[in-house]
Amino acid sequence: MQTDWKSTLKGYEDYLALEKGLSENSIEAYNRDVNQFAEFLLVECKVKNPNTFKSKHIEKYISHMYDLGLAPNSQARIISGIRSFCKYMRIEKLMDVDPLELISTPKLNRKLPDVLTVDDIERIISSVDMSKKEGIRNRAILEVLYSCGLRVSELITLQISRIDLVDNLVRVIGKGNKERIVPIGSQACEAMVDYMDQYRSHLNINAGHEDTLFLGRYGRGLTRQMIFTILKNTAIIAGIKKKLSPHTFRHSFATHLVEHGADLRAVQEMLGHAQITTTEIYTHLDKRYLQDQVNQFHPRANS
Repeated sequence: MQTDWKSTLKGYEDYLALEKGLSENSIEAYNRDVNQFAEFLLVECKVKNPNTFKSKHIEKYISHMYDLGLAPNSQARIISGIRSFCKYMRIEKLMDVDPLELISTPKLNRKLPDVLTVDDIERIISSVDMSKKEGIRNRAILEVLYSCGLRVSELITLQISRIDLVDNLVRVIGKGNKERIVPIGSQACEAMVDYMDQYRSHLNINAGHEDTLFLGRYGRGLTRQMIFTILKNTAIIAGIKKKLSPHTFRHSFATHLVEHGADLRAVQEMLGHAQITTTEIYTHLDKRYLQDQVNQFHPRANS
């Protein structure tokens, strides 16, 4: 059966949203990668129908990515998107054979994420400028980020109705629209209550944002960029020179738990990782931490 690229790509986008239940960011990323692949097939390989490309075309595209100098991790991500697209094609009976069946994914370079020390975290949170009325909100944001290990997208969509301040728990909607329950530390709870009582309650809240926890001065939800800016400016005041992002707080949350003996399965659940192998990177971080401790404190380590 013949089909065209435009309708097939639109069908794939609907599949990601309706059947896979992916977030807007994930859908955008998959669409971008698959659309670039489709354009390459059209222009470079003259493949006019999406159900006629073969393994040789994918191999040619992998060579193209290599020539562009894309890192193995980027190549692997793109191939994962193409694999997802091929799966959709087979579900819709637009393709009988998987052209990726014999194609291997480039070996990933598992880069250990940047991590803050407990002292770094304390310095950053303590450096929030409380002389400004937004300070009480910003402190609560940083406390919740570190206490719960949230992704920035999860933080800005956090809802008051999903927060249980009796049992100190929050229900988080993560990747793939999946819900998980994460404990909140007492300091984060206190900061959150202070923010709601002393800042949020005085806002004129816009329609549609009534249940959003963290709001800007005009009563609307915060953007990802605003969270980055809050963290960056506070880190400058704290004198932290490390490269930071909200994700650094998430990595630090997980690393500090593992360093202090937390069960890896529990950390996986709190982070919302689908696979335990994703969480296992923090065991590597823990080993690095242990080695640093030996190098720093053992009398014969550097003799």
